[in-house]
Amino acid sequence: IVILVILSKLLTFNLVFKSSNYDWFQTDSLITIVIYTKQKDMNADLVIVDCQDKQLRGEIIMDDHSYLVEVDLDHAVSEDVTVNIAEKVGKVEIILNKKDNVHWKMLGQPCEGHNTFIKRTDRGLFYRKCKLISKTEVTHDTKLFCLMLPKGTHLRVPTGQHVYLKHIIAGTEVVKPYTPVLPFLPLDFQEPPCHDAVHIYLMIKIYSHGLFTQALDHLRIGDYISVSNPEGNFKKSQVQTSEDLLLLAGGTGFTPMVKLLNFALTEVSCLRTVKLIFFNKTEDDILWRNQLEQLALKDERFQVQFILSQPSKDWVGKQGKISSSLLSEFVKRSRRDSKVLICICGPAPFTEQGVQFLKNLGYSQEEIHAFTA
Repeated sequence: IVILVILSKLLTFNLVFKSSNYDWFQTDSLITIVIYTKQKDMNADLVIVDCQDKQLRGEIIMDDHSYLVEVDLDHAVSEDVTVNIAEKVGKVEIILNKKDNVHWKMLGQPCEGHNTFIKRTDRGLFYRKCKLISKTEVTHDTKLFCLMLPKGTHLRVPTGQHVYLKHIIAGTEVVKPYTPVLPFLPLDFQEPPCHDAVHIYLMIKIYSHGLFTQALDHLRIGDYISVSNPEGNFKKSQVQTSEDLLLLAGGTGFTPMVKLLNFALTEVSCLRTVKLIFFNKTEDDILWRNQLEQLALKDERFQVQFILSQPSKDWVGKQGKISSSLLSEFVKRSRRDSKVLICICGPAPFTEQGVQFLKNLGYSQEEIHAFTA
């Protein structure tokens, strides 16, 4: 019986880890770590590498699990890290440059989480310090922050996912989620945009009584802030099988829509309509209004509708708050049986009410994706 139990445990262990294992090789100048994920759709968004001060951490995302290589390296390496991916076979190469041309006897000392394949929710957040490069005014109370990743980091935030910022305020560690955006809305859809794997752009509303956003606003160019690994359950495949993409945004709930818009209009050929219904208090609160209007002129599939809850006397557009009647007017399929995806993001009450209104209008849970963190 004891032998059977041991065999059973070994078999379970092998089943868990058969999806990933790794080797390492060296030349006079390079160290190459090869991870065999056996995932056919492996891509650069799913690989996160941090290499600083002899500490190497490489995390591979596989659905709701992740595989981790984490070691205290045997010798020093330079800050330059190269990641190569063979997408069809799921092979990931992490290439490090030796600082000294010495022969390594071992890769290094394994850290606690090394060579584990576990649920992402059990993995915990990992942070690295990013440098503030610029702050640009978007509206009277919203700014675009540009953060630069450390040299030894390979990280791309997938469409529809967010990161957490961590900052010490009055001796207390505070953590808040933000969805990265693009530096601007590209208007040329001839080819997918080049991925900037160096910077993270965050559109952040500065609240007069918000301790966290006030602290962010007081950061100086060159200061550092901790940024987590990407989190979120949105999958691009939800868009790739849709014919109508409807986006409901309340205020800074616009942020996940930026990359989503760009991805949809650039890379999804089956979409017939892409519509943004953008709720704000006043005209002054509308983020990137001019860019959105330019985009609507540029691509006939895209429409934008601004709705204000506190409009001025001169406002000739729609007004009100999110409601069944407003949604029934704007949230429509292009054809009776067309496949639709409705994405919604905003303050919690806005999102919760919106989801309920959409269900009341006959949309199913599978047709609705609420961005929450």
